[in-house]
Amino acid sequence: MSSKKPFPPGRYPVVVVGTGPGGLQLSYDLHRHGVRHALISRDEGPAGMFRHFPLFQRLNTSSRRYATMPQGSTAYYRTDWNSLVTEVPEHRALLAEFMDGASYFPVRSEIQAAYTAFAARGGVEARYGCSWESTRRDGEGFVVGTSDGEYHCRFAVFAVGMADPWRPPNTPGIENVEHYDDLRGRTPDSFLGKRIFVIGKRNSAFEIAEALLPWAAQLICGSPHHVHPSVDTGFPTAPRARYLNALEDSAFGGGTFAIDCAIQAIEQRGGGGWRVHTEGTTVPGPMTFDVDEVIATTGFATPLGDLRDLGVETFHKDRLPTQTPFWESTSAPGIFFAGAASQGQVGMRKYGWPSSSASIGGFRFNAQVQAAEIARRLGVEVPRPELDANEVVPFLLRQATESPALWRQLSHLARIVSLDPDEGIRDEGVLPLAPFVDSKGPPAVAIAVELDGDQNLQPCAYLRGPRGVTEHVLFPGELHDFTGEAHRAALASVLKRALRVPVA
Repeated sequence: MSSKKPFPPGRYPVVVVGTGPGGLQLSYDLHRHGVRHALISRDEGPAGMFRHFPLFQRLNTSSRRYATMPQGSTAYYRTDWNSLVTEVPEHRALLAEFMDGASYFPVRSEIQAAYTAFAARGGVEARYGCSWESTRRDGEGFVVGTSDGEYHCRFAVFAVGMADPWRPPNTPGIENVEHYDDLRGRTPDSFLGKRIFVIGKRNSAFEIAEALLPWAAQLICGSPHHVHPSVDTGFPTAPRARYLNALEDSAFGGGTFAIDCAIQAIEQRGGGGWRVHTEGTTVPGPMTFDVDEVIATTGFATPLGDLRDLGVETFHKDRLPTQTPFWESTSAPGIFFAGAASQGQVGMRKYGWPSSSASIGGFRFNAQVQAAEIARRLGVEVPRPELDANEVVPFLLRQATESPALWRQLSHLARIVSLDPDEGIRDEGVLPLAPFVDSKGPPAVAIAVELDGDQNLQPCAYLRGPRGVTEHVLFPGELHDFTGEAHRAALASVLKRALRVPVA
């Protein structure tokens, strides 16, 4: 073991496992709060899953190279869904810097370069080539066993992504076909002229279909539920516009078919290829497909190792750990999750929308909020700047208009201002909305951005007063600008009426 590697085994307040975007962002912000921690990773460098996925290179989340807001501003992150976040300009490695301009959907090599630059500029060090192997309790904390030795900590954060291939149980034959994860190393031309059945109609399925459209003779995407592009391409679910060519080909009678069916069994044919037995769901009845290849794009699960033995509970068919609003295990306090695994905290699901924590655009802000919460629990005083009364309304509306955390985590993260008569008016920062809505205490206001059932984007104020928290939906703004006089008057009226505080 080289003595030059950072974070040797030992005792740390916090251990973070994983150097994908979630782990890098969390480590950066823990360091910003002065929290001593060890960042370890089995990988040989930063970027996590983007060292391998997506298989066919281009992401399905966009990063605009040019926007109406300057690249140096935090508001720019509203239009860049993939860069990691910092308010320090010299630490920024905005993805646009590394993109070739061919598309606003970046390729894997570009995002890997951006994360490597972010880590270098921001001083995010990690002990690479160090694999997490075991976990056990140690008094009030934990011991994280690794290939390099043992790490003792009070809090353990697992930013290990959704990396374990998952196949639905009780589907005979599905264990014999290739999973999305098994296609590493295969090129699109290896599917030349073939008939392919893709199990699934979500992100990975349409990524495969999009990549193979020029090569395959026929593509059949099958799953029980119908695809609704008007919903599936909105915030925050998928497939995004990046993958809609496959649906167009299906709609206009090409070689692609998106079929609503439940997979009953898969068997190999004697002369080669596969036979897929299904049962129609939208239109009932048996359907059988003879194809050359079957690919299961049935998703992934969080690699939990031995964490279940420590009491970590799961849901979603054992694929995700249950989590508190700060992404801590609900059943094993002290164990946290970052990155894509933080989608286990689904948020309020207002208007039916889940959080955007499955993607970088959402979970990078979760990591910032989580870092501040961990810092508080370790006794670090997190800044709470004081505001003048006449600043409250314009400040909140500016946050609703510009804050990328509020825009990427609709109805999930909010900017909160406390109005405690004893402490004065203070900016509490970005925090999860759900616990605020359920809270009691001194007067406070939270602002969030929400997408309603008709896909209208508007701010919503939540006011905590003597009788609890009340909700006040404002109205959409022209070009998504909520800072105009009409919004100022509306929010000021609500604050004065509900809380009787001196706001202008």
